[in-house]
Formats: sequence, C-alpha cells, structure tokens
Amino acid sequence: MASTVNINSVVLFQIRSFSTPCHTSGHICYFVSDPSNESEPPVLFTGDTLFIAGCGRFFEGTAPQMDTALNKILKVLPEETLVYPGHEYTVANLKFAAHVEPQNPDVAAKLKWAQEQREKGLFTVPSTIFDEKATNPFMRVVESEEVQKTVETNDPIEGMAKLREMKNNF
Repeated sequence: MASTVNINSVVLFQIRSFSTPCHTSGHICYFVSDPSNESEPPVLFTGDTLFIAGCGRFFEGTAPQMDTALNKILKVLPEETLVYPGHEYTVANLKFAAHVEPQNPDVAAKLKWAQEQREKGLFTVPSTIFDEKATNPFMRVVESEEVQKTVETNDPIEGMAKLREMKNNF
C-alpha cells in the first residue's frame, strides 16, 4: 500500500507499508521516500521484524512468514535504504552473527565498530539494506555456505527456523 502526502500540491514524501507478520500477526514496516529528492536515501522503519544483524522472535508467526518478510519484501528494497529498527540490539545480534558465520569479515568489522560506538555512548542505528545483506544471518541463509553449514541445511525456511531457535538460546 502506498500513499502520498500533499501540502499545497507539493509532494513531501511517499509512505509504503508492508505487511510483515511473524513477531505479531499484524506487524507492518514503513518505507518512506521523497520522490522529489532522489539524492536522499529512503528510510525503513522495521519495528520488531528486522533488527540490525537480527530479527524479532516468532511470537505469533512462523519461519516462512519471517523468511518472506526479510528475504522477499525487505531484502529487495534499494541497498541505500536506511534501516531503523524498534530496538537497538546491535552488539548482541552481531555477536550471534559472528558465532553463526565466524569467517564473515563484514560481521567482524561491524561488530568492532558497534562495540566502539556503544563504548562511546553512541548509537548503532541506522543500518542499511546493503549492510544487512552482508551481516544479518537471517538474510544470508541462501547466500552463505557458512550459515548453511552452521544450521545444517540449505533450505531457507528450515534455516530460518534453526537460526531463530539458536538465537533464542544464545
């Protein structure tokens, strides 16, 4: 669903909402862009669906729903899209990502950066879709042989379920 906000016939921004049930059955994400200024990156508000290097728990949903949300809806957005999650769990999520995919240099670099940011009292938000595709294990089940080895499957749905269970107990 897309809507455009107009004031005095001037388009200020466009908002698209995406149904992303899983954490809760009615969960949605908002994609905000400024069609009149393509030099500004779009913004994605993900609530409890997509966190930096992680995803929300499957409270009211299933692994197929989270796979659809992350890998069929959000992953295909423009790579420069700024990602604003509902919570800042960045360091903990990156520690899990490093456990799942220890040879990923992007995860190691982002974890080091995030730890430095937090030590200085600074935020680690936002991320980008580009960074999430490189560091988020829940978005890497298909691409990463190392993640597949960790979850002992190359099936994206089974891998998503195993990753979430691993993260729940990490």
